[in-house]
Amino acid sequence: MKMAASRGSSPVRLMAFVAVFFALFATGSSTSQVPLLMWSSDGLPPLASPAAGHIMSNDQLTAYINSAFGSGPHTVLLFLQDKLSKDDFTVFGGVFGNKQDSAFQNLEAALQSSSSSVTLPALEWSGSSDILALLQEKLGVSPLLVDADTLSHLSINASASNLLLINLPYCTGSDKSCKEVLHDNDEIIGKVLNTMKDKNVPYTAMYTGVQPSRVISETSMSNQPVGRSLLQAVVSDVKPPIIFNTTGGPCIMLWAQTLNVSLSTSSAWIDLATQNPTLSGSVCNGSMSRLVLNYATGFTLSFVMSRRFYPVSARNWFTLDSVTLQSNGLTRSFTGSRSIYAPAEYSYHCQSVSSFQDALLVPNNTNDNTSEWRLHFIDFQIQGFGLANGTNFSYASDCAGFFTAGIWMGLLTSLLMLFIFVYGLHMIMQLNTMDRFDDPKGPSISVPQSE
Repeated sequence: MKMAASRGSSPVRLMAFVAVFFALFATGSSTSQVPLLMWSSDGLPPLASPAAGHIMSNDQLTAYINSAFGSGPHTVLLFLQDKLSKDDFTVFGGVFGNKQDSAFQNLEAALQSSSSSVTLPALEWSGSSDILALLQEKLGVSPLLVDADTLSHLSINASASNLLLINLPYCTGSDKSCKEVLHDNDEIIGKVLNTMKDKNVPYTAMYTGVQPSRVISETSMSNQPVGRSLLQAVVSDVKPPIIFNTTGGPCIMLWAQTLNVSLSTSSAWIDLATQNPTLSGSVCNGSMSRLVLNYATGFTLSFVMSRRFYPVSARNWFTLDSVTLQSNGLTRSFTGSRSIYAPAEYSYHCQSVSSFQDALLVPNNTNDNTSEWRLHFIDFQIQGFGLANGTNFSYASDCAGFFTAGIWMGLLTSLLMLFIFVYGLHMIMQLNTMDRFDDPKGPSISVPQSE
């Protein structure tokens, strides 16, 4: 990035101006800052190019101001706008070749015609708010508030230091658009500079803002790891799974976002996952596991799993044989062995396990007192065998198959369309053109009817 540029000939000045403004538009940062444009008819000391994205602090600005106004009298024009940000130049500067539409034509012309200029795309906000006091302290004079009209009638003593302050508004709270306000401010800057040129007084001009017009709050990256990382939402604390331990370690694990139960179609759902159960009555061995969840509210939820060897697949599988709900001395059992199964060394996972809609749990009995009892588990995962990973689930066998109904419909439709295309192409390739034609000067072609 070119932070400072000394201009000699006209082509060099133009190219340097373009480079400066390109850097002005491209620079980004994570803290609030304002830009500062500085140009002089006499000359400015060079400024070393900082690293990309660097924000000039108040101390660095003070050091540069001290070097720029070292000794002797200086006349400083401070164009102090209420608000200013890099985005104002990007949106209203006409930086993509459309200079006629720029709101800063006089400012651009001043930068191109000046003997030297300095552009600070990112000046610390506190530094910009103290720049008036900094200039007042360095020059040893009080600021004089002027405008374009009063400056033409003002007598300026070039042998003494002068600090002329020109306040510029911003579009906040104005009936005009931001582009119109910035264009009017640019006209004021042009009039003031023309007046100084007519008076033949050397000057140094500065254009900045009291505060940024756009403040973007971002999290500090100082404590973040350097490198690429996945962007993801902040995940809230996840509750631990329910684990039944034996002397050999974990034996059964269950986790669910919700364990909803309802005793009638009109009653509200009760989420047992928000309660802490006891596991008394739970047992497990190599062929059968039973997890019993006893809740203080009077509910008991039991999961019975069995493990069997199937010669067809030559491996062991486990099934969730039944889920039992007990409350107030009544019991309702649901069968899940037909739909809930997985290899014995895997866990089973399903986003929704219910007994009433797309039911994976089928009611076992028809007791009238419990006929309306319902179960609905969300993000359900269970494993009753082969817990070789300690307190972590093994690889999950999900209830959602790879080939869904939509995938099958798409495949079959695509195959049908492909068949029609191939058949049509084959028929077109079988078309034959005539190989004999009538000769008007010769005998006509005779086609026997018997053929």
